Amino acid sequence: MEAIDVFLSVGGTATAQQEAFICAVEDRLRSEGLAPHTVGRNTFSTDAPLKAVRDLMNTCSGTVVIALERTYFPSGLEKRGGPKETPLTDIKLPTPWNHIEATMAYIKGLPLMVIMEAGLKSEGLLERGNDWYVQTVDPTPAALTTAEFNGILANWRQRVAAYAQAQQSQKLRKGRSKQPV
Repeated sequence: MEAIDVFLSVGGTATAQQEAFICAVEDRLRSEGLAPHTVGRNTFSTDAPLKAVRDLMNTCSGTVVIALERTYFPSGLEKRGGPKETPLTDIKLPTPWNHIEATMAYIKGLPLMVIMEAGLKSEGLLERGNDWYVQTVDPTPAALTTAEFNGILANWRQRVAAYAQAQQSQKLRKGRSKQPV
């Protein structure tokens, strides 16, 4: 059976721990019969980044967003100068590409699985309460062996397989409609 292509949204890693976690996720996906693709990591293009992401997503049947710390602020202010100004401490943010790529996947109707590093600021598409489940984990390979991760992965994997099957059926129908009568 041929591997099903999936889009992997992940920024460039900063630490050896982050890189080990991403490699472990990629290996786990491969063990499930999935082929992870990331623009700038294992898939390259001369196109502008958004076009490269769009074109790659068009070939995939699901998306995994892995949100890891990219930016750290020891302290700051939210809504500075306004009546709702709030002090912030120990703020960790992921790459903004996680939000962009999650949005693109959602709009395309791709099954979406979100894995977020514990301690990241939970906002936008990385907060619970959207149409997908956000798993908060410590970014270690051991996080990929928990009952929660296994259950979420199995459910998402089923939806990816169904999406891939629907794509294949649609291609076959289009091919038959183009044949001369």
